[in-house]
Amino acid sequence: MATGYYLGAKAGRQRYDQINRTIAKVKRSEAYEEVTEIAKAKVEEAAEKAKSAVEEGVEKARTAIESRSDDSNDLHTNGSGASEVTDLGGYSSSR
Repeated sequence: MATGYYLGAKAGRQRYDQINRTIAKVKRSEAYEEVTEIAKAKVEEAAEKAKSAVEEGVEKARTAIESRSDDSNDLHTNGSGASEVTDLGGYSSSR
């Protein structure tokens, strides 16, 4: 980093201004605009795929939880040999 700083400082303000003018010119070019639009489209596409994957994962997790909850909400014994159904709003309990 020190070498980069040294060379940058040695180049001075003129080189800095020249680099900024070049960057501004590139940003105004049609090629830059095309690449920017393509990149934005790719990012949006990736975001949609990620959102879809997350939604699918959430749905699978929800289904798995509901399935386990349904299994555990079946008959439970209460210690005396009698069976009872316990449902606590998605949470199960053995008595």
